Amino acid sequence: MATLLSAAPFRHRHDREIFALAVPTFFALIAEPLFLLTDSAIVGSLGTQALAGLGIAGQVLLTLAAVCVFLAYGTTAAVARRFGAGDIPGGVRDGVHGLWLAILLGIAAIGIGWPLGPWMIDLLGASPEVTPYALTYLRISLLSTPFLLIVMAGTGVLRGLQDARTPLLVAVATYIGNAVLCALFVFVFDWGIAGSAWSTVLAQGAGAFWYVAVIARSARREGVSLLPTLTGLRASASAGFALFLRSVSMRVVALVTTAVAARLGDESIAAHQVSYNIWALLVFAMDAIAIAGQSIVGRYLGAGDVRGTKDSTRRMVEWGVMSGLVFTAVVFLVLPWAHIPFTSDPRVASLIMASLVVVALMQPLSGVTMVLDGVLMGAGDQRYLAWASLWTMLAYLPFALVIPRLATSEVGGLVGLWIAFAVWILARALTLGLRARGEVWLVTGATRH
Repeated sequence: MATLLSAAPFRHRHDREIFALAVPTFFALIAEPLFLLTDSAIVGSLGTQALAGLGIAGQVLLTLAAVCVFLAYGTTAAVARRFGAGDIPGGVRDGVHGLWLAILLGIAAIGIGWPLGPWMIDLLGASPEVTPYALTYLRISLLSTPFLLIVMAGTGVLRGLQDARTPLLVAVATYIGNAVLCALFVFVFDWGIAGSAWSTVLAQGAGAFWYVAVIARSARREGVSLLPTLTGLRASASAGFALFLRSVSMRVVALVTTAVAARLGDESIAAHQVSYNIWALLVFAMDAIAIAGQSIVGRYLGAGDVRGTKDSTRRMVEWGVMSGLVFTAVVFLVLPWAHIPFTSDPRVASLIMASLVVVALMQPLSGVTMVLDGVLMGAGDQRYLAWASLWTMLAYLPFALVIPRLATSEVGGLVGLWIAFAVWILARALTLGLRARGEVWLVTGATRH
């Protein structure tokens, strides 16, 4: 996408501001799935069961992070509105409370996830051979949860202040460190899957420290206290509740998809781990436009510019479609070799190739969905996003749960599961598109009442 963007002339008046935010955000976002894929390749060298264990534990950890994603997305929208209205100290103050909320939620996640780890892994359908790998990875990686949530909150603050460069630097440095440590711990120290987990803890800790230092410096510059208040914490939590419900619905979809893949066989869940991370890489890349949308739409609405909001939204949707078409071509181009870094098992390789066909075809639709989601989030339309996510989740579940009963082969089962997943993306695109065509979400001002 970066090549496409850098080559494109700024023919539309909003292209330059989208470009300035989307390109560094693109590289910051793809850093995570790229290095998750690196972890998958390294852990995959330990065998199919280890790779499947990483896939199971990874979904649990992603769920813990995703339900707290409002720390990034909600903060971006709130801070961008204040930035557009000229209230930078107010935006930094919101960000400080977001950091404190991240610390509290991270500690709570460890307290909940550690004792419930075996139950969650069993719920996702891990086989007896896969369970030890999944539990080892999960319990070690849980220690990084407070750091991860601090990174999410800090990212939201800086993007709301229209700074996409610092999150890029932190993301690239953090995930390069993670990849190097993972290779060192697994191949040199021979720590197995535990080495991959410890590399995550150390890398996320370094990223969290970086964000705390940057935001503390901004707070001192703007004369904002670093100490939390009960009112500020309550406001941060309540503002994110609708996004929490949205995230829960989306994670239910991901978890059910993983559980169904696990019940299709160890080879299916191993292949799904790879295909899902490739899909995540592409979606994260297109999410760069969505996150630019959060910042741009929040700033325009904060400044009371409805026309600018509509024009920039239309242009970002066009960018989403174009990016999706590029990614469709890229996936088909690499399809014959996509499995090579991850597995030497011919059954797993064939499953990866089959499921990636569906991943490729759904990219333009994913682009529209991600952009519209970011636009409405930037507008603070979280309540609608929560309800839309809930109803599309309920529509998806029957399709996914019937797959194991209808599948006559592992290939047919996994491909059918990904087709059901694509139908869910379509349902999200329709609900978000209908909302964006209306006027209800266009609320102006420094805060959304």
